[in-house]
Amino acid sequence: MNLGKIPETVLKRSVLNQIKHRRDEVLVGPAIGEDCSVLEVAEDEVIVISSDPITGAVQDIGTLAVHITANDIASNGAEVIGIMLTILLPEGSVEAELRAMMQDIEAVCKKLNIEVIGGHTEITKAVQQPIVTVTGIGKMKRSEMIKTAGAKPGQEIVMTKWAGLEGTAIIANAKEEELRARYSASFLDGAKKMIDYISVVPEAMVARAIGVTSMHDVTEGGIFGALWEIGAASKVGLEVDLKKILLKQETVEICEFYDLNPYLLISSGCMLIITDKANQLVEGLKAEGITAAVIGRITEGNDRVIINEEERRYLEPPKSDELYKVM
Repeated sequence: MNLGKIPETVLKRSVLNQIKHRRDEVLVGPAIGEDCSVLEVAEDEVIVISSDPITGAVQDIGTLAVHITANDIASNGAEVIGIMLTILLPEGSVEAELRAMMQDIEAVCKKLNIEVIGGHTEITKAVQQPIVTVTGIGKMKRSEMIKTAGAKPGQEIVMTKWAGLEGTAIIANAKEEELRARYSASFLDGAKKMIDYISVVPEAMVARAIGVTSMHDVTEGGIFGALWEIGAASKVGLEVDLKKILLKQETVEICEFYDLNPYLLISSGCMLIITDKANQLVEGLKAEGITAAVIGRITEGNDRVIINEEERRYLEPPKSDELYKVM
C-alpha cells in the first residue's frame, strides 16, 4: 500500500468490517467520513472523542497535533475539554526538542481553553522522526450533535478559508531552501504563515449558532477527498463549481513548482459546512473575519461531480495525499 490513508476499499474490508457494535452507549462509531466517536453518558449529554497522528511534518508538529484533533471535535459541534498525548521520538533526540514541543502544545491548549490530561512519551528505534498522536475529548448535548453524515439533498455547501492551506505551510517550511531558487522571502513567509489559520474552532462556533446539519474539516486527501467523504457518509450526491473553490496564490504556485494537485493536498484549517442557510452563514463567517464561499450543493443519488465550465468530472474515493510526493 502507498503512503497516507489506506484506500477506502481496504479500510472497509480489513478494518471497518472487523469491528462489531455491542455497546448502546456508542452513538457514532467508526465509519467512512466520520472523524469522531460519540458516547452517551447521560440522558442528553454525550462525549466526543477523536484521535489523530501527525506523521507528515516535523516543523510545528506540536501545534499541528493539537489543532487537528480539536478541529475534528469542533466539527461535531462539541466543546473540546482535554487531550491525551503520545509522543514517540527517535533515538538521539535531545531534551530541548521535547521541551519546545510541549511548550508549543501548551500554548495552543491555552488559546483553545483545553487541558493536557495525560499521555505517554518514549524514545524508540521504531521511528525516524518525531510522531505525535493526540486523542481529544469533548462534550455536548446529544440534541445538538452534528455528524458528517447529516447532509441532505437541496442543501448548499460552504467552504471556509482555502484549499491546500495546511499542505502549503508544511511544504514552505520543509522545502524553504529549495523554493528560494524561485520565490522571494516575503512570498515564502506568507506561505509559512498560512499555518496561523489552521484552527476551525471559530467557524464551527459560528456555524452551530446559525444552524447546520453537517461539518467536516478538510484533512488528508484535500478538498476533493473531504467532499467525497461527506457524500459517502451521508449517502448523497453533490455538485461543486471548481472556480468557486477558494485558493491562495501561494498554494497555486507551490503546487505548480512540485506538480501537485492543490485540490488533493492536505487542508486542515479549511472546513466544509452543509446548511440550508448558506448566504447567512457566509455573511456570519465574514463578520468574524473568516473567509468563506458557497461552492456547491447536495443532490439526490450518488454522483459526486466537479463542474468546470462545460466539463464535468466525477470524484473518486480519496487516495494518497499529494503531500507525500514532496515530503
